[in-house]
Amino acid sequence: RGFPQELTTVRVQDPRVQNEGSWNSYVDYKIFLHTNSKAFTAKTSCVRRRYREFVWLRRQLQKNAGLVPVPELPGKSTFFVGSTDEFIEKRRQGLQHFLEK
Repeated sequence: RGFPQELTTVRVQDPRVQNEGSWNSYVDYKIFLHTNSKAFTAKTSCVRRRYREFVWLRRQLQKNAGLVPVPELPGKSTFFVGSTDEFIEKRRQGLQHFLEK
């Protein structure tokens, strides 16, 4: 019997508008991680992060990635046809896809 397979699950959930109605409103997302990997001391963690923090993370990954392609983030479109909820959901899906990659 081999070693148990290492599994890591990440979920981007629960988008929330912060400072709603003000000029500096933004959306943050709950990021939930569950793993059995020995590389992590905490087997579960949960934080809230906003889009600009994903942009920062992607830049850091690019600096250190060498020739390994870094996944794309969903677009930062300020012009969006459709509802805000729809945009937030599309972005949530894109952020989850980014973290899974």
